[in-house]
Amino acid sequence: MNRILNAFRNSWNGLSHVIRNEAAFRQEAAIFLVSLPVAYFLADSVFVFLLLTGSLVIVLTTELMNTGLEALCDALSRETRDEIRIAKDCGSAAVALTITLAGVIWLSVIAQKFGLLPLP
Repeated sequence: MNRILNAFRNSWNGLSHVIRNEAAFRQEAAIFLVSLPVAYFLADSVFVFLLLTGSLVIVLTTELMNTGLEALCDALSRETRDEIRIAKDCGSAAVALTITLAGVIWLSVIAQKFGLLPLP
């Protein structure tokens, strides 16, 4: 039971850190919260609701991983090094890809909902 409590505490600490210190995470979290009722309105099924909200959870998760990667890189060295730049750029690219995926999912569902994208 202690292991579960410690894992929860560590997770909470990480979440608290990004909420306090990372503007990008706060923006994405705000979008997620505002999007919940919109997803409910747009969704014709539980699956579509989970697809819409899940795509945004993936963005938040990737942002958390990127923040952790950046913190690790900064702890290893503050020097300008190609390897650290590549690691940080790749983390940023991962966030950009998940945001793009979420955008495509949301736009597809919206287009389908309003008859702009017929179902096959």
